[in-house]
Amino acid sequence: PYAKNALAAHGMCEETLELHHDKHHQAYVTALNGLVEKNDALKGKSLEEIIKLSHGKADLAPVFNNAGQHWNHILFWKVMSPTAGGRIPGRLEKKIGEDLGGVQQFKDAFKAAAVGQFGSGWAWLVLAPDGKLKITKTPNGANPLATGEGKALLGCDVWEHSYYLDFRNRRPDYVQNWLDKIANYEFAEAQLG
Repeated sequence: PYAKNALAAHGMCEETLELHHDKHHQAYVTALNGLVEKNDALKGKSLEEIIKLSHGKADLAPVFNNAGQHWNHILFWKVMSPTAGGRIPGRLEKKIGEDLGGVQQFKDAFKAAAVGQFGSGWAWLVLAPDGKLKITKTPNGANPLATGEGKALLGCDVWEHSYYLDFRNRRPDYVQNWLDKIANYEFAEAQLG
């Protein structure tokens, strides 16, 4: 929802966005479309239905991986902003304080989840089924929709292609920058309902 160079001033260069969106994300879409085309049980299903149907099924692992990554990236593009990064609106800030102990505690826990995700994966801020905010992480293409951990409000991609051109192997710096300058907290607040 923004130009490919829109996040450059905030720590994500145009080349990263171009490769990430046009190559990586597109590859998941292309692969998923091919897999759905070969499986009559998947035809006509929504992306969310495909994720839930394929989660935890070894014979549908390629479907799940590509569907999960497609869903994750649809959210990823929305949870970043060239204009809203870093500012946490009042209602979300209040909820963060109530459920997670405050903004700094939230950022510390989110960063710990993102940095602590071994290998590829995601860190999430979710609205859990009990109505409380929760920080979680998932490996590879998994997500809170599949795991039932709640409604995703923010999702930070910690696959290396998300940050290697800009931060090399410094995942902690990428995550801190993402939280402070790129995360779209206005979008996250709107997801609270």
